[in-house]
Amino acid sequence: MAIRVLALLLLLTAAPALAAGPTHGIAMHGEPKYKAGFRHTDYVNPAAPKGGRMVMSKAGSFDSLNPFIIRGNRADGVSLAFDTLMTRGLDEPFTLYGLIAESVEVPEDRSWVIFRLRPQARFHDGHPVTVDDVIFSLETLRDKGRPNHHTYYSQVTKIERVGPRGVKFSFGASADRELPLILGLLPVLPKHWFKGRAFDQPSLDAIPGTGAYKVESINPGRGITYRRDPSYWGRDLPINRGRYNFDVVRYDYFRDDDMALEAFKAGTVDFRAETSPRKWAGAYDGKALRDGRIVMRVLPNGLPAGLNGLVFNTRRPEFRDIRVRAALVDAFNFEWLNQKLFYGAYARTRGVFDNSELSAPLRPGRDELTLAAELGASGHPALRAPLKPPPVSAPGDDGRGNLARAKAAFDALGYKVVNGVLTDPKGKVFRFEIMLDDPANLRVAQQYARDLARLGIHADARLVDSAQYQERMTTYDFDMVVYFWGQSLSPGNEQAFYWGVAAADRPGTRNYMGVKDPLIDALVGRITAARTRAELVTATRLLDRVLRAGIFVIPLYHLKGDRVAYWNRIAMPAVTPLTGYAPETWWATTGK
Repeated sequence: MAIRVLALLLLLTAAPALAAGPTHGIAMHGEPKYKAGFRHTDYVNPAAPKGGRMVMSKAGSFDSLNPFIIRGNRADGVSLAFDTLMTRGLDEPFTLYGLIAESVEVPEDRSWVIFRLRPQARFHDGHPVTVDDVIFSLETLRDKGRPNHHTYYSQVTKIERVGPRGVKFSFGASADRELPLILGLLPVLPKHWFKGRAFDQPSLDAIPGTGAYKVESINPGRGITYRRDPSYWGRDLPINRGRYNFDVVRYDYFRDDDMALEAFKAGTVDFRAETSPRKWAGAYDGKALRDGRIVMRVLPNGLPAGLNGLVFNTRRPEFRDIRVRAALVDAFNFEWLNQKLFYGAYARTRGVFDNSELSAPLRPGRDELTLAAELGASGHPALRAPLKPPPVSAPGDDGRGNLARAKAAFDALGYKVVNGVLTDPKGKVFRFEIMLDDPANLRVAQQYARDLARLGIHADARLVDSAQYQERMTTYDFDMVVYFWGQSLSPGNEQAFYWGVAAADRPGTRNYMGVKDPLIDALVGRITAARTRAELVTATRLLDRVLRAGIFVIPLYHLKGDRVAYWNRIAMPAVTPLTGYAPETWWATTGK
């Protein structure tokens, strides 16, 4: 109730809206780095040659070219075919520059946004992009698209035409300051093409997009080729200079990552991001690496590490007790895994925003306590004690220390080992399944299961096919999974999709743990309403604290930097963007 009353007071005392004029870009906080009339961004080579090709790999398969719906496995790279109203600046936390929209206009309170379309914007089939297409895109994605589309676009309360090339979106009383930027990332779909076609069904028909590349050919489930459109309407925009340099971008699909690696070493694949420390340590050795044809680099990025972990589905009765979840965290021996399986490559993940100013310190600062008080949440469990870091195993400890801590916790809860099997106080056997779709995670899950077996817990690490995995993830039909939530330097509406109360019961969200905490919703509201960077940081730290204190995952690990390997027939700019490497800025060094 205190949260709702505060929100109402803020609305009643809000300053009147003062409209600014149309501008070329918009930043979440502050002003865009690049001023009107800029020639190109700092993270491209504006003289990069056009031509050649780049081949990348993917494990698995695909059965759809529609990336905007839940159903089906979409082909990698299909986003190359679609432009959005605006596009991100990659060396800023969250700033957008005009793409299909030549200008954007928002009032001081950001209660509405006007986009004016570029007259030259075209779909691949030659049709001009119109206001009708923009309205159709929002309404269709809102009603039939992915759940995150519904979450964002349903906050638009009114749509108006503004002249022949303008469209105005207005927001309701609950709107937040991020919404104009969220609308700026709206992909524009061809209304004329979808007449008589089902939008929400997987299809291998290529949707005419507005992007720099067209789908040239597909080999269903095995590969897809995109060709750069020589008449791409946006090729000379300042935000696009130095980008989209390859004539052809191809994705080859393989049964598993080991096969994809062998294809890379054979030279049929040009680039791969390596996430396996074992492979990074020794799998690339060979003549091509020694003579410099294969290049291995660790590229920096300024992003939060994100949350990678074994996720408890708290909808399951086995995991509803936070004390049980804490005991299972204690049983996980990160140090042994890191040394024995990963060559010491990883750092332990602690929370959602590690390696950034957004990460919560162990003890809440005065700013967090003040915000909690404003939200009527001073007594929240997350603030009752400092955060507890994941336990650290002693050198050489084979897990005995971890398991001793876990056993003591289970003993205190009344669990007993009967005939070698752990049972709860009611005599029910404690067992669960760890569902996986990536063989790279299997060794971790199996080792954890072996450790748990020493406590009498039967944890079945099970690898399932991608179709079954996707279906069960969508409907939350699992006990435990390995999942990674990537994060940006400017978190916003997506946090409600990750951990919001409404998302917990809606199929297809990323609230896989099933957390339902009204304070999280209030904090997401504060994050998206933040007018300064300091306000954003405080609200995000408190969000991180609530999630960490709730023990919804067994935190795993992360690398400090992106490990990439590529053949020297491709090149990249000297500057890596703040948000990490960007293949669309690379180019071919040969005519291949």
